[in-house]
Amino acid sequence: MFNALIRTHHITSRKKVASLKRAAHAYRCSVLLCSGCPGIMYVEALAKDDVGKWVTAVRNLRYKDFQLVVKPACLQSESESGSEGEGAGGAGFPPGLVEVGSVKEFGGLMEKRGVWKWWRRGMGYG
Repeated sequence: MFNALIRTHHITSRKKVASLKRAAHAYRCSVLLCSGCPGIMYVEALAKDDVGKWVTAVRNLRYKDFQLVVKPACLQSESESGSEGEGAGGAGFPPGLVEVGSVKEFGGLMEKRGVWKWWRRGMGYG
């Protein structure tokens, strides 16, 4: 299982979100997206190549202040009962794209997924 984290200035365009959703299905990725300001995207998939292709699709949408804050790498679950190896969409959100409306809700799902500390480091929170 591989994952990556992207931060942008904001995510508001429904047209771009629809493109992200199509790319998630095309590359067999599970994506968690926090719309608004800041825009945050977490992606995971079984293959590093699929994560990389999805990140390229995001980059091609030319989001303002696009930052790949954590490059595609092997997922390191922090929890003992972690869901590593469960396949795309394990513990927290299904394959495809799930959108949340707040950073707090996004963080809660990162904690459930077992990557909360990793996410906080990537976002520069500690």
